[in-house]
Amino acid sequence: PDPRRDPASGALPPPVPPAGATAIQQAAAGGPTVSPSDLVAAEPPRAIVGDFVPDEVLVTVEGNAVQQIATSFGLEVRSQRRSQLLGATLVRFGVPDGRPVGVVLAQLAADGRTLRREPNHIYSLQQAATIVNYAFERIALDAKEASGENVRIAVIDTAIDDTNPALSGVIADQFDAMPEVPIAARDHGTSIDGLIAGVGALKGMAPGARIYHARAFEGGKSTMGVILAALDWAAEQDVRIINMSFVGPKNDLLGVACRNARALGIVLVAAAGNNGPKAPYGYPAAFDGVIAVTATDAKDGLMQQANRGAYVFLSAPGVEMVAPSGAGSDVVTGTSFAAAIVTGAIANLLHAAPDRSVDWVEKALAATARDLGPKGRDNDFGYGLLNIEAAEAAKE
Repeated sequence: PDPRRDPASGALPPPVPPAGATAIQQAAAGGPTVSPSDLVAAEPPRAIVGDFVPDEVLVTVEGNAVQQIATSFGLEVRSQRRSQLLGATLVRFGVPDGRPVGVVLAQLAADGRTLRREPNHIYSLQQAATIVNYAFERIALDAKEASGENVRIAVIDTAIDDTNPALSGVIADQFDAMPEVPIAARDHGTSIDGLIAGVGALKGMAPGARIYHARAFEGGKSTMGVILAALDWAAEQDVRIINMSFVGPKNDLLGVACRNARALGIVLVAAAGNNGPKAPYGYPAAFDGVIAVTATDAKDGLMQQANRGAYVFLSAPGVEMVAPSGAGSDVVTGTSFAAAIVTGAIANLLHAAPDRSVDWVEKALAATARDLGPKGRDNDFGYGLLNIEAAEAAKE
């Protein structure tokens, strides 16, 4: 008989943690029960910028320690999956006891089993509520010759109305990153897909392109965890371009995913944002390697409510354009739709020469854009208005 066994209960005592063990190590070893509020933080509580889910954190973990981490820190495992773009297991932990997210992130930093720790930020679609599509003329793209035939494009947006005639034969596949949320709106995603590759009366910039559509928004909102799931699915479809017509705060997990998607040879296009000249930078547009698009009108004037900043890369039509919607068609305004115009235009470049790299695309668009503001790149228009005819003629 083991002399340590309790004669009454027959149970062995819990393992003894090493001398000087932290509260986290004691809890993990089955030692004294530690209140989560007493856990030692490895860094000061984080000041979190932007909206986020108040009782969740996103953590990347290597290995099989997810449940142990949850137990050690008084958290709930709400979801977990292996992320291709993050190269680790992405875990959505719930915080059931009301601790501030910034405190939980600081506490988790003390555990070497966690790789990255971020809030579950909230992102918003970039549509300004407000006639033939004037975009072809403004970006120097011949509507009769426009084609994105067989170019694979991912769109992360709302659900779509795939019965709209403009999307007939356009959608190659769909993925629902939030299946537990009922679908109420389909307009925004339908407009984006239609502007990129619509057919018939509402012809898009790149007819013939194959759209891989991920639903990740409802009520104009989504969370970082949902968006990352959509991005992973998009990367698995071997797409050449990803359109992200949404904006939110800076999040390191999103930055890593974008950087790794670009390393796979995917061109990333994002809306610069509709939150006004004094708004903070909008992400993912403001990450390096993402083409941030602002919106101009039929006279090449800047959309008044557009974000400004050094991250703005390119201008494209996005004010009062006719686009497909869940109800048939609508007049739309926003940097969301300007991003779709740029995505479709890039599909034309890749259709003409499939071997063109991400670097080539970015350099060609920057070098050939028509300057609209102060000489050179500026915070309002970026390099200027997209000129697809000139970009097509750029040297390889």
